[in-house]
Amino acid sequence: MVIAWIVIAFIVTLFLWSIFSYNRIVTARNDVQNAWSQIDIQLKRRHDLIPNLVAAVRGYMEHERHILEHVAEARSLALAARKIPEKSVTESRLSLEVKALFAAMEAYPELKANQNVLRLQDELVSTENRIAFSRQLYNDLVANYMTLLQVFPDVIIASLFGFKGAEYFSVSSDDRRALPSAAVQQ
Repeated sequence: MVIAWIVIAFIVTLFLWSIFSYNRIVTARNDVQNAWSQIDIQLKRRHDLIPNLVAAVRGYMEHERHILEHVAEARSLALAARKIPEKSVTESRLSLEVKALFAAMEAYPELKANQNVLRLQDELVSTENRIAFSRQLYNDLVANYMTLLQVFPDVIIASLFGFKGAEYFSVSSDDRRALPSAAVQQ
């Protein structure tokens, strides 16, 4: 009779552990998905601000047309990117092009006096900071989630229920070589 109770207690403990482990993995996966949504929101905000800034400086920066074209091209590529690795590369390029635009704007004193341009520039810088913070949070949550999927005994539950890993939002070493060094600072 005692052995039966031990077996029952073991089965109940195993069942409760399985539920706890499953719920932890689901919570971690949902945290990763939520963090990605936050990045997406900030990226959309940046994508919406850039055309306004380009339009505001276009008249002043006629000699810098190539910079404005590069920003527009990088924005188009970033908007078209769908998968996280591709988004990482295109968003890094867009950041580089925006930095080049900001650097070029420094040569135009009339832009420094334009309140609309200054406001748009401040909003874009603020958005860039939010993107960096959101990306760091996302990558931290991905690390936690991936750890749950790989450590024993949670790996058993992850395998049984087919949990898939998540991708980091970073630039790969191959992509780093393809971009100028300023584009891959993280």
